Amino acid sequence: MAMNYNAKDEVDGGPPCAPGGTAKNRRPDNTAFKQQRLPAWQPILTAGTVLPTFFIIGLIFIPIGIGIFVTSNNIREIEGNVFMYYGLSNFYQNHRRYVKSRDDSQLNGDPSALLNPSKECEPYRRNEDKPIAPCGAIANSMFNDTLDLFLVGNESDPTPIPLKKRGIAWWTDKNVKFRNPPGAGIPLEERFKGTTKPVNWVEPVYMLDPDEDNSGFVNEDFIVWMRTAALPTFRKLYRLIERKNDLHPTLPAGRYYLNITYNYPVHSFDGRKRMILSTISWMGGKNPFLGIAYIAIGSISFLLGVVLLVINHKYRNSSNTADITI
Repeated sequence: MAMNYNAKDEVDGGPPCAPGGTAKNRRPDNTAFKQQRLPAWQPILTAGTVLPTFFIIGLIFIPIGIGIFVTSNNIREIEGNVFMYYGLSNFYQNHRRYVKSRDDSQLNGDPSALLNPSKECEPYRRNEDKPIAPCGAIANSMFNDTLDLFLVGNESDPTPIPLKKRGIAWWTDKNVKFRNPPGAGIPLEERFKGTTKPVNWVEPVYMLDPDEDNSGFVNEDFIVWMRTAALPTFRKLYRLIERKNDLHPTLPAGRYYLNITYNYPVHSFDGRKRMILSTISWMGGKNPFLGIAYIAIGSISFLLGVVLLVINHKYRNSSNTADITI
């Protein structure tokens, strides 16, 4: 039996309903949102709005960049506390797989994660059928050269420079993100029982320092290393040389001797190592990149503003003086 129907009787393109049935309305609700009647605003880009923006960016960024650049270049090694850094080149700590190769729960002292590290740590998760603490590629590649600085006043008896190894890590890292396994009064070695050291380490994590407050996961050298760098050439804080008084410079003029205990190989990845001595300013250590970036962006914006101003002036005058033919 044939049945005739009109396409207009269908509701929003749906199939026709059976005779005597109730038509299902699939039309969206009659609201401003569902019917796309909400008010909208779209900026109209004209010379009067675009050109001032370029000039304002240039006038703001260029002075800020110059100030940051000058401040960075004025950092010297003769005033205030002196910070000793170690630097590495061609070491890609920003590699995605490398950055993920850690277990933050384990580093925060979680007993279950200590004995069962995250699979993100593979292939540095277990060794000799024991969980590695700390696990992961970041911890396994920790920098372990030893640097000692001496003032050569007497060739036969150089004076060692006191190097402070506490206070080099961020407070939040030291007191919040990194914690040893719980167990007040229990020796640190017992708290790490059942784990093994990373493959490339000489000693286990609980022997990083004789002071238990600076050993294990809260060792500040370890914490500094675990904060990965964004670029392949980087520096990390190693030691602090504190100023004794205001009458004498932190590092007096003279000859110095740097003794390096070489443990960290870099030839395999064509890297280089270096030691840097620096003071800091209100913006941190010496780093001209931020100042140069501000100056470059401000200069480009100002130049674009000038170019667009000339183009706008030229074509606006041309349109005003054009011949009108009838």
